Amino acid sequence: MAVGEARVPILHGERPVHSSSPTKQTEKHHDSSQLEVPRLSRSMTVVTSLVAGASAGALAKTAIAPLDRTKINFQTSQTPYSWRAAVRFVRSSARAEGVVALWRGNSATMARIVPYAAIQFTAHEQWKRVLGVDTPQSAKAYPLLHLMAGSLAGVTSQSATYPLDLARARMAVTNAQEYSTLRAVFVKVAREEGLRTLYRGYPATVLGVIPYAGVSFFTYDSLKHKHLEYFGTQQGPLTNVVFGGIAGAVAQSTSYPLDIVRRRMQTCRPGADGRYNYSTIGATLSLVYRSEGWRGFFKGLSMNWVKGPIAVGISFATYDFIKTTLRDVAVRLES
Repeated sequence: MAVGEARVPILHGERPVHSSSPTKQTEKHHDSSQLEVPRLSRSMTVVTSLVAGASAGALAKTAIAPLDRTKINFQTSQTPYSWRAAVRFVRSSARAEGVVALWRGNSATMARIVPYAAIQFTAHEQWKRVLGVDTPQSAKAYPLLHLMAGSLAGVTSQSATYPLDLARARMAVTNAQEYSTLRAVFVKVAREEGLRTLYRGYPATVLGVIPYAGVSFFTYDSLKHKHLEYFGTQQGPLTNVVFGGIAGAVAQSTSYPLDIVRRRMQTCRPGADGRYNYSTIGATLSLVYRSEGWRGFFKGLSMNWVKGPIAVGISFATYDFIKTTLRDVAVRLES
């Protein structure tokens, strides 16, 4: 992004002036008087992205927290997955520890997802600018760069917040006595397993987030571009939820086996000899396949097709709404 001023990104929440038909709109594309876009200072552009991203991530993850905990339980064990088994887990957790237990680990999730989502959405806008794909026209002309922008945004945010993801996974699969707080996770893991353990599973996570974040952002933006091209108007919040849901379903399916690997490596403990069963990506892949077959790499995926689209749909729609609202207010204040 150039130092000084930055225009409001037109891939998320833009409001250009539209003509009566898509064809006329295209013909007038180069007429600057038809596409006057409000401008914001660089700092305000970044701040609105951070606030909108943090809010979107927090709302989306809280909404699907019980499903997330259930999924992690099956991902990290050899218990065969089924919807009936998932319902039994939810019921038994609620009976044994109370309904609030279904949100166990959500504090760790919030501690991670607020900075993670804020960084991811903001990084996505910045990477699109750096790669020159921050308009519908440039994104369509260079689809691989558009895909790469999403992947780089995912890697950036994941790298910055990975220990919090590991802590969330540990809290989700243990009882409250073992890890009572987020701080307790860090202290106990660092003392008993070493600081390097806080990044166990990081390579698998990065390998998984590259297709996930890339496909997710690419699909969502592409659907928005198609809608604008076909109808000549911006889509509404409900359409954003649907587009986000589609993006989430596609992205989840492309990266799920590596999500299994990541969770196994994050939650396994060292044996009596100090070694981990899931020590490397290769060892984890081999052990899961030998003990559970190829289906082991897709345990809980059907639940992800429910919770994933819900979370991504809420996240994208909330981000666009809050960002657009904040930037509209900021433009009025700065004008």
